[in-house]
Amino acid sequence: MLRVTYIGHATLLIEIGGKRLLTDPNFDPALGKFLPRVSAPGIALEALPKLDAILLTHAHADHLSFKSLDALPDDIPLFAPPSIAGWLAKQGYRHAVGIAPGKAANLEGVTIRAAAATHKGNRYGVDRWRSATNMYLIDTNNLSTHGRNLDVALLPIGHAPWWKPGFRKGHLTSSDALSLFEMLKAKYFIPYHWGTFNHVTSTAFDAIDRLRATLQGHPLHPAVKILEPGTSFVLPTTAS
Repeated sequence: MLRVTYIGHATLLIEIGGKRLLTDPNFDPALGKFLPRVSAPGIALEALPKLDAILLTHAHADHLSFKSLDALPDDIPLFAPPSIAGWLAKQGYRHAVGIAPGKAANLEGVTIRAAAATHKGNRYGVDRWRSATNMYLIDTNNLSTHGRNLDVALLPIGHAPWWKPGFRKGHLTSSDALSLFEMLKAKYFIPYHWGTFNHVTSTAFDAIDRLRATLQGHPLHPAVKILEPGTSFVLPTTAS
């Protein structure tokens, strides 16, 4: 079974091959103390099921929340780009494990493969050594296997203001994500990175509103599964 539950922003609970993986956990009430959370987490942190691993993509504060990490178990692997994992280990997160692009980790039948993403993920302006960003491919022997199309593509969506032309060099707009989904030839597309925090350049709903408008009459509309926080998508058995 493959089940994906949207908790909010980039935090998703992925249940696959009998394992539970949590991505970029952020349950904070605000970003930087001045950008409030506009919707509660779809699953409260204390209500999460037993996890088998945590996946971190990069060090930005909206993806790496120390407060959330501190509240999660420290006896399960915390996978991250090597530079981020090393930094976290020095901060006391001894369960941090680095996965370099092209490498993989195994969780008893579930394989997590890392690849480099085009995104500058450094936490601060001066820490370019911490800018690595991973994306992950999760495989099982029964679902996502090499030599076939992806079952589900989890893709972030963002809103590019007209006065910020460089945005798309390291981000996907809703239209970009839809085009990438078509290129990947995945069976389903679940958008994330929306509906949780307002940003300086956009509201929490600008990107998803644009995607919904684009999908009207679009041939790929049935394959795009927009999950409200707390709702899940289960891969139909005919797709496995």
